[in-house]
Amino acid sequence: MRLIEARQLAARIDHSLLRATASSRDIERVAAEAIAYRFGTICISPCHVPLAVELLSGTDVKICTVAGFPLGTSSTRAKACEAAEAVERGAHEIDMVANLGLIKDRRYGDLVDEVRQVVHAASPAKVKVIIECSELTEHEKIETARALLDSGAHYVKTSTGFASGGAKEHDVRLIKEIIRGRMKIKAAGCIRDLAMALALIDAGADRLGTSSGVLIIESLKRLLAAAQMPQDRPVA
Repeated sequence: MRLIEARQLAARIDHSLLRATASSRDIERVAAEAIAYRFGTICISPCHVPLAVELLSGTDVKICTVAGFPLGTSSTRAKACEAAEAVERGAHEIDMVANLGLIKDRRYGDLVDEVRQVVHAASPAKVKVIIECSELTEHEKIETARALLDSGAHYVKTSTGFASGGAKEHDVRLIKEIIRGRMKIKAAGCIRDLAMALALIDAGADRLGTSSGVLIIESLKRLLAAAQMPQDRPVA
């Protein structure tokens, strides 16, 4: 397991809370944790964006929210409107769920058109496209990643965390081989410990979506402390 400094790992984490039952108090907690641990973003539902803007004002923590979540079956116009409204309210990044039916029908051109419309509506926010790898065949993953290269999206994201499976090293490596640096990769879903987080980064993930960010960073700090290595320097 290759270690990295705690701040470097924290900056790659989208500290996530997307439960339907999340309350304002829950959002306050997640925001406070994000500030304390210097996470890259908090990833929350659209209804909580205004509160997050208030809580994170004056900090470096960005706000990520979702569109078409978690099924991806809403209309293209609905997703675009949802993204545009979120950005108007202060979101910096949009994680949109791809329409898996289009992928199953091999309508990759329609998929790209939908993503382009959301990218346009969300500008200048970054857009990540969730392709729900657990629901796709190997061929579908490859073809979808190829199609998204022409979509204008900034990231391919592996999972919502609400389907039958989460992030896997194999999927990250597969996507990385297809996109070859032309997009970035966000791994998400069932990332619950430090070992998995580091393995996904080694596989090629640029960002991690997880609700276990505090546990992961605390685990890394303990490991670094046990090794008696400074946390302000990379560890090979």
